[in-house]
Amino acid sequence: MAETPNQRITEINLNKEMRTSFLDYAMSVIVARALPDVRDGLKPVHRRILYAMNDLGMTSDKAYKKSARIVGEVIGKYHPHGDTAVYFTMVRMAQDFSYRNMLVDGHGNFGS
Repeated sequence: MAETPNQRITEINLNKEMRTSFLDYAMSVIVARALPDVRDGLKPVHRRILYAMNDLGMTSDKAYKKSARIVGEVIGKYHPHGDTAVYFTMVRMAQDFSYRNMLVDGHGNFGS
């Protein structure tokens, strides 16, 4: 016997489903993005910035590059969200009071 579209619909309590779904999503965001990884202490956006800088060949013996170049690289390849999140994260990585060790060497009016 063929199944009709109405037979596949199941009734659920919308309030309970929204509460459960939102909680599941919120926990996945907290665990995957908001909390630093216990292995290296970095969030995914930090890791993406460092990886993009490595791809661009940015090492301590090379000349400085504009932050827009790095932000564009990160957004274009690894982090398809707004540029301000990437830029502010990169600025915090260059501040000596934000982390134990500076991960980015800021140059000029970097982050001021």
